[in-house]
Amino acid sequence: MGTILNPYISFRDTARPALEFYQSVFGGELDLRPFADFEFAKTDNPDDNNKIMHGHLRAPNGLNLMAADTPASMEWKGGTAISVTLSGDDKEEVTGYWDKLSDGAKIGEPLAQAPWGDWFGMLTDKFGVDWMVNIAGPGTAGQ
Repeated sequence: MGTILNPYISFRDTARPALEFYQSVFGGELDLRPFADFEFAKTDNPDDNNKIMHGHLRAPNGLNLMAADTPASMEWKGGTAISVTLSGDDKEEVTGYWDKLSDGAKIGEPLAQAPWGDWFGMLTDKFGVDWMVNIAGPGTAGQ
């Protein structure tokens, strides 16, 4: 896998039907993972546990779209709740992008090894754009 730039859209409670709709538009494979599937991601609100922690649509033409539900305990900014995701398996290359994006940025989550094995970080760049950077760990490339 090379480096990929993906839109990642945040919803309040409608990630599942939205992604199912996008699948009907673009075709492809849909992977939906609710909060309940990940012990570290379970919330105090049982209603949130069936919401989507991570959804990924992979269309046959190479288009990718990712989305998730924002738990009730977190602020949701409809209409501005989009993050750009940068994913790859070349740690040196993607870390270089992270370093450059970090200049003047507000770091939300430092780039570090995540519980699922990848390296992951979040920041808001100096222009106010939200970024999520993920470097595939061993055995997770392409997921």
